[in-house]
Amino acid sequence: MNAVVRVAYSKLPSWAKAFIPRFFYVTEKAWNFYPYTITEYSVSFLPKFSIRIETRFENNNGSNDNVFGDTPTPAEDVSVLDILSDPIPEKHYKESEDLSCWQSSKTGRGPLEKGWIEDHRPIMCSYKRVQCSFEVYGFQTRTEEFIHKNIRDILLVGHRQAVAWVDEWHGLSLEEVREYERAMQEKTNSKVKSSQNNTGTPAASRPVLSRSISVTDERSLKKMGVTTAAMSDPSASSVPHNPIRLNSTPE
Repeated sequence: MNAVVRVAYSKLPSWAKAFIPRFFYVTEKAWNFYPYTITEYSVSFLPKFSIRIETRFENNNGSNDNVFGDTPTPAEDVSVLDILSDPIPEKHYKESEDLSCWQSSKTGRGPLEKGWIEDHRPIMCSYKRVQCSFEVYGFQTRTEEFIHKNIRDILLVGHRQAVAWVDEWHGLSLEEVREYERAMQEKTNSKVKSSQNNTGTPAASRPVLSRSISVTDERSLKKMGVTTAAMSDPSASSVPHNPIRLNSTPE
């Protein structure tokens, strides 16, 4: 799936506003081949900027040190995110999403308690390999650190919500999930269009808001240059790998 998202300029740090135009777009491309997915981001005016997130889901508590099947990741390069106890930005905190006091009426699960990663069942780990590249002299290190921190916060909040909202998605059929995704895509596109109209952006400069590509088999992925069997050797890339593991309870 491809989507174009308009980013709020006011959310950027002051040092970034020095070289970023007031209006720009982030393009997201996603390939879903569960339990493996790829998400890539690019920015409209920065050809040397990119973010790539590989994800693999496994039914364990984060114990796989070589989940992507290439080379084991050094322990110092792994960030383990705990959806129960890791702090999130105060602006994102909601008591209904606090897993220390959450309980599911459909499944009877919750609340989570200290040490849940070791003894909770069922359990699933979402392994993330995050690669960020920004090849602009003078801003590279600061920008990449800023991106990694924000991705960490986004993933942590998102996976807390995935568990806290379990009663909304538990038991849905695949067809119902696809319909939910379609409705959310339309809702997002509508918000982007409304935002553009409110700012008076000329119609000629507006990009196509979204288009969907269904990827249902390995052959389709290979046509796009994506393979789930063999990952590229990290030593051959100048972009550092930063795996992130998020533990959560599956359906």
